Amino acid sequence: MLAVYKRELASYFRSPVGYIALALFSFLSGFLFINQYSNGSVNISTEIMSLCSFFVVIIPVITMGLFSEDKKRGTEVLFYTNPLSLFDVVMGKFLAAMTLIAILFINVFLHMIITAASGGVVNIGSWGSVIVYFCLAILFTSIGILASALTDTQIISAIISFVIILVIQLLQTISTIASSALSSLLSSSLFALDPEKVNSVCSNIAAAINWLSPFSKTQDFRYGVFSVSPLVFCLSMALVFLFLTYRILEKKRWSQN
Repeated sequence: MLAVYKRELASYFRSPVGYIALALFSFLSGFLFINQYSNGSVNISTEIMSLCSFFVVIIPVITMGLFSEDKKRGTEVLFYTNPLSLFDVVMGKFLAAMTLIAILFINVFLHMIITAASGGVVNIGSWGSVIVYFCLAILFTSIGILASALTDTQIISAIISFVIILVIQLLQTISTIASSALSSLLSSSLFALDPEKVNSVCSNIAAAINWLSPFSKTQDFRYGVFSVSPLVFCLSMALVFLFLTYRILEKKRWSQN
């Protein structure tokens, strides 16, 4: 796993990918910070949560070539012919991507230092937002790795992870739209149902969709209200996606024999 980790981490800076991700993240974080600083009120939590919304672009850039590039070059055969655990391969690539994401986050730590040195407030809510950032990064990176394992084209991999992450980010909006549309349908003369039952059904459906949203589960962290269940949810879902990636590779290994 260590060899795979070192190889993938080094590959980020032997290609434009690492520099593109670094430039993109630096620009976004710097713009958000300077915009707040010029207004005389800096909220690190707001900056971090805004950066989390840009994962829909940053994560696909970082993960799109993790497996698809090996397929394109034909070097993936080495994973199947060597006595190397495929789960070690998956984890090595995952940890390399997470290391790059942690390197990107150094910008935000610098902003926190500047804010504290300027007499600004860096409170427990700010550190709660840091926890949210890395939990969401772990979840979305595992999705990006799965997307990369599904195809041999980096662009298609990026599109798949982009769509999945975008849908996850919009789950709260989707729940509202779905609840409203269903309420209008069930309240029509076609069904003529009791309004209380309609409201109850629509509320339950909205709650069910919201339950799948990691953003709704972790939104209290930015206010300093911590809970274990959102962290377990994000980490568990990340393990599911990593396991699915492993199973995809394992199936290909057996097909090679």
